[in-house]
Amino acid sequence: MPYVETSIVIKGDRENVYRLARDMEQYPKFMRDVKSVKVIKRDGNITITEWETDVEDVSISWREREEFDDKNMRIRYRLIEGDLDKFEGEWIFKELPDGTEVILTVDFDFGMPTLAELIGPVLEMKVKENSRMMLEGMKERIEGC
Repeated sequence: MPYVETSIVIKGDRENVYRLARDMEQYPKFMRDVKSVKVIKRDGNITITEWETDVEDVSISWREREEFDDKNMRIRYRLIEGDLDKFEGEWIFKELPDGTEVILTVDFDFGMPTLAELIGPVLEMKVKENSRMMLEGMKERIEGC
């Protein structure tokens, strides 16, 4: 099962960057491949969201559960149902002297061993590209680039 970790430094206050990441329904406004994010349920620091993305003109949709750890400024997420067998990871926000390092981890499995053997490296590259695009979208939003 592929694991991808991507990071970026954003010149912004850790709390503001974390707050932006928490507001997932706004992602389609600044993340090109995210078509929609809908909050289905909120219960304290837990949400259930429904996602629709386009990766290389292929629509992928799923529902996931997010757990927000406001004290440590971390977001953990995991697939509930959708087009993948496994999709989970976390957002980590580290305070730096000149901003915030955002680390996004993705552990995923498309559930088709034959497909994974044939195009696994390409899928891993696409997940990494998509993760990078999400982080760059956050950076542009915070820094106003």
